[in-house]
This record gives sequence, C-alpha cells and structure tokens, in this order.
Amino acid sequence: MSSSLNNTLRRLWAREKFTYGIRVFIALSGSMALCWFLDQIALVIPLFLGCIAAALAESDDHWRGRLQALLVTLLCFAATAISVQLLFPYPWLFVLGLSLSAFGMTLLGGIGERYAAVAQATLILAIYTAIGLEHRGGQIGSFWQEPLLLISGAAWYGLLAVIWSALFSQQPVQQALARVFGELGGYLRLKASLFEPLRQMDIEERRLALAQQNGRVVTALNQAKEIILNRMSRKRSGQKTNRYLKLYFIAQDIHERASSSHYPYNALAEAFFHSDVMFRCQRLLSEQGKACQTLGRAIRMRQPFDYGENSQAMADLDASLNYLREQNNPAWRRLLRSVAALAGNLATLERKLASASNPDALADEQDNTLLDRSPQSLKEAFERLRQHCSPTSLVFRHALRLSIALAAGYGLLHWVHPQQGYWILLTTLFVCRPSYGATRLRLVQRVSGTLVGLLLGWALISLFPDPLLQSLFAVLAGVAFFINRVDRYTLATTAMTLVVVLCFNQVSDGYALIWPRLVDTVLGTVIAGLAVFFILPDWQGRKLNQVLSNTLACNSRYLIQIMQQYESGKRDDLSYRLARRNAHNADAALSTTLSNMLMEPGHFRKDAETGFRFLVLSHTLLSYLSGLGAHRETLADDASDALHERAAAHISATLDAIAESLRENRPVEVYDETDQLLAEELEQLPEDMDEGHRLVQVQLSLICRQLAPLRTLVAHLQKQPEVAKTA
Repeated sequence: MSSSLNNTLRRLWAREKFTYGIRVFIALSGSMALCWFLDQIALVIPLFLGCIAAALAESDDHWRGRLQALLVTLLCFAATAISVQLLFPYPWLFVLGLSLSAFGMTLLGGIGERYAAVAQATLILAIYTAIGLEHRGGQIGSFWQEPLLLISGAAWYGLLAVIWSALFSQQPVQQALARVFGELGGYLRLKASLFEPLRQMDIEERRLALAQQNGRVVTALNQAKEIILNRMSRKRSGQKTNRYLKLYFIAQDIHERASSSHYPYNALAEAFFHSDVMFRCQRLLSEQGKACQTLGRAIRMRQPFDYGENSQAMADLDASLNYLREQNNPAWRRLLRSVAALAGNLATLERKLASASNPDALADEQDNTLLDRSPQSLKEAFERLRQHCSPTSLVFRHALRLSIALAAGYGLLHWVHPQQGYWILLTTLFVCRPSYGATRLRLVQRVSGTLVGLLLGWALISLFPDPLLQSLFAVLAGVAFFINRVDRYTLATTAMTLVVVLCFNQVSDGYALIWPRLVDTVLGTVIAGLAVFFILPDWQGRKLNQVLSNTLACNSRYLIQIMQQYESGKRDDLSYRLARRNAHNADAALSTTLSNMLMEPGHFRKDAETGFRFLVLSHTLLSYLSGLGAHRETLADDASDALHERAAAHISATLDAIAESLRENRPVEVYDETDQLLAEELEQLPEDMDEGHRLVQVQLSLICRQLAPLRTLVAHLQKQPEVAKTA
C-alpha cells in the first residue's frame, strides 16, 4: 500500500502540470489566507490578478535569470499600474496611452519570447488595474493602494517561482527531454507503419501524418534546447546539465536517423511482398519507438533506463536479408542494398538507444555549442526591433491591429455601458492572435468557456453560500486555469471565469457580474474577430510562397553541409547541426502554416491541397537528405566523386532557383531535361562500386527524382500553364 502510494506520488511529481499546479496553489492560497487573516477579503481580487499577471510573464531560466527577469517585470508592472492610475480619469489620454502601449509592447515582443511574455503580461496588468479602479468606481482610499496590491501579488508569485527554480533547477530540463523522447517515439512508431508490405497502401496519407508529427518533434527539440541553454549560460553548467546535453545530442542523432529514407517504400513493399523482411524492419522500428517513449518516462521519473538492445530482432532481420541475398535475384540486387543500408541505420539506432542508458560514459562532442537566438546586446535587440518597424512585418501588423482593437473596445464600453466594461478590453487582448485561424479558434473557446464558467459560478454560489468554501473553489479554479491555459483554453477560460465570479462574490454581488461578463466577452471577441479580418490580415495563403521558398532553401543548405562532411569526415559541429535544424524547422513551419490555412475562409485556403502535397514532397526530400546525412563518413577517392559533386551542385542550385522563383513570384521551369538525365546517370551503378559511394549515389538519385514533381507543384501553385521548357 505504501509502495503504491509512493509510486503514485512520484509519477505525479514527475508531471509538469502537477508541479506547476502546486506552485500556483501555494501562491493563490497564500494570498487568500492573508486576506482572511487581515479580515480584508476585498484585497483578494488585486492580489490574485497580480499573481496571474506575474505567472503569465514567467519564462524558463536558472534562478538567477528568473530573479533578474522578475525585477524587470515588477518595474514594468509598477510603471504600468501607476500610469493607468494617473490616466484613468481622463478617457482620451487613457485610450491614447493604452493604444500606444499595446503597439509598443507588441513590437518589443518581436525581439524574443521572453520580451513577448513580459510585454503581454504588462498589457494584461494594465487592464487588470483599470478593472480594479472601475470596480471601486474610480475612487480609492489611497493613490498607491491599487498599484501596490497588484505589484505585491506579482512579487509574491515571482519570489515563489525563483525559490522553486533554485530548489528544482533541473526539473524543467528533465521534463523537456522527456517530451522530446516521447515525441520521437511517436515519430518512430508512425514511421514503422510505412514498412507494412501492403499493396495500394496510401503512402501520401501516412507521409503527411509523419510530416505533422515531425513538426511536434522539432518543437520539442527547440524547447529542450532553450531550456538547456539557459542552464549552460552560467559559468558552471554542472555535471547534470552536461549529462542532459549529451542526451539532447543523442535525441538529435536519433531524429536524423529516424527521419531518413533509403528507397521509395511502395517499391520495397512490391518487391518483397512475399518476404518477411519488411515486417522485420517494421517490428524493430516499432520497438525502438517504444524504447524512446520508455526513455522519456525514465528521464521524467529520474529512474535508470536499461535498453537491452533487440539483439534477436536484429538477428532475425539480418537472417531475412541473407536469405534474400541467397536467392540471387538480379531484380532485387539494388533494392537489397537499400534494405541493407536501412538495416545498418536501425543497428546504429540500437546503439544510440543503448548509449542513452549511461550518457556520462560518452566522449564529449567535438562541438557542444548551442546557438543562442536571443539578442546578445542592446545593439542586436534594437536591430531586431528596427526590422519589425515596417508594415511588411507580421509583428508590426499584429501590433497595429491590437492597438486599434483595444481603442475600439474602449470606445464601445463607454458607448454601451461604462460599468464593468473593461472585460471587453481584456477579452479582446486575450482573443486577438497574430493569425486569423488562431483568433477564430480562440474566439470560440473564449465564448464557450465563459458561458460554462458563468453557469458553474452561478451554481456554486447558489449551492455553497459559505464564503470560505467559495474561496477554496476560487483557488482551485485558479490552479485549473494555469494547468490548462496552454493546451485546453476552453477549460482554462471556464476556470478563470469561475475565479472572477467567486472572488467578486466575496466583496459584492456575484450574480450581478454574470450577464455583464457574458455580454462583454461576446463584444470583445467580435471586436477581435473583426480586427483580425479587416486590419492588415495575415492570410496564410498569401505567405505560402515564402514558406515554401524557405523550406527549399534550407534543404539546399543542408545538402551542402552533408556533402562537405563526406569530404572532411563526420563531425556534429554547430554549422552542420544548425543547417539540419533549420531544415527541420522549415518543414515544421510549413506544416503549421497549412494547418492554419484550413481554419481560414474558403477563398483564402484554395491552395491548401497543393500545399499539403508539397509538404509530403518536401518531407520526402528531407527524409532522403537525412538518409544521406545519417551515413556521413570520409570516403576514399573514387571515379564517381566528380559525378557526385556535379549532382549535389545541380540539386542545390535547382532548389535555390525554385526557392527564388517562389520568393519573387516568378515563373518556374516546369521541366528541365538535366534533372532527368542526371537522375538516369546516377542510377547507373557499377557492380564494383564500394558501398559508401553507392549509398551516396543512390540517395542523390532519389533526391534528384524529387525535383520534377517539385517543379510541377510550384507551377501549379503559381497557376502557370504546364508547358515544357528546356534549360
């Protein structure tokens, strides 16, 4: 019984949301307890709002970094609260200050994620201050009371977060790496489904699912890198951080090998339909996916990971390959070499997973530098800010849109009903997102969550009139809000509405808040929806060309880095890892753009189908590039080297040319005879060629075969007549 309870508590403690919830619970319950102790329950609203604003401004860092960020955040909060206090009696000055602040803060958010979090939270605190002043009818006992209460709540949560970070500094790293290996496991298991030897299998559908899962893997890798980087920025990163860094590099290597392809799967399934070799590959890859997910759980639970390699599964795969070789079927010869390369890749994956059992035993990487994308100086920060000071910038457009929407909301609240009207501004601020699709989704979630929250609030204050019990419900609802605010926004909105209703019921009539809150939410969402539709809208279809262009350009740079390493030897230095990560980031960005397009009005998503076909093609291209990168090694001089160099140069130049055509919206050649001739030349493989050069040539031929379909899709996207053109 005791052991079971300990295991349950251990699993709960390993969950990110549970530990986050504990921290929020301590902050909110501490604020509530203080108000009850002082018999000043009216203070709970600004204290709660201050805690919420500080939590929204929070970003991951070492405790020293968090302390510095907290001081900056409190300074911004104080300046904002005092400014609102001063301007509140003067509507024209207030709306002007609010609009300019919204525009400037949103632009500042373009410098980096930390700046964006603080800027957003500062705007939220400004409206919280106005809500508090409005609730008191603009009259307060002291000029400093409202700002001090908000800042006190923010300081209390911020101090708690700093102490928590100092006590459990490695927990975010563990949780981030656990997510990485969990997503990698999902990717490997999806990849295994491609090896089913089924005739007429819908490869495109499975590749599309794989590309979308790849986006989740890339997101998890990027988040883990930032968290590890925050710990490495100190002079002494520590042995634990170095251990997690090695696990991160293992994850990167697994990702490259997992995303690699060595031959079209439908051709392999057709050729080996009556053999078990495809099933052997599928089973081994699926087991490796499960092992990745087990590793993720072990990291999260801080338990040892013992991967005893699938030696029997590997031996069975080798036996199947040997049996097929003994058949001496000439038609299988080339395909068997591709399956052998695949088997070698799976064997390396086995070794990588086994090494994760004891990463400390691994030799240090040649280059363990991580690229820090945050500004390193004031000059660099100002340069980023300057780049966003243009109507072509998406950040500028969102800043202008938000400032106008808030001004419109302020005008509406004075025109319709000045009492409790500042919830219109708060709703607009939360709902108005940079893209139409995200705003549309948030709009529906906000309204439905508010409606459910108001009904629950009405039920709770009716069924449980005891103020102390309502206080407990308010604290629990606040915890639920923070736990769900990222991935379950409807539930988070429901919880936040409960907090508002229950807290206001402590100091006044909560029933009187229900209808104004609902009406204000609807009005705020309508303003946000109209703003994102009419004010410099960022339709995803209009920037699709740029996203596709970036995808091809990044793939071109990745190919160049790979081929250079075949000359100089394998080394995972920063330039190579950066090129690889940029290629995967571009692939993930394309997947996200297309997903957002599906939520836009019909006219603006007319190219979505072509875009998804392009995503399948580009991810296939990236898979062939990853296959080339996974087998990097120094090759001896060979007569085929000149052909390989010429092929790589042609592929890179073609990808760059198509990317430039997309970027500048110029017609692209639908047909280039060089692609066909070069692919045929690469497919002529002498029997005496060594396996290293053979693999390079096969991968280059597969990549070359992707150029013609890419040209066709781009031409279709540009609405070109498909007339053959020869270079």
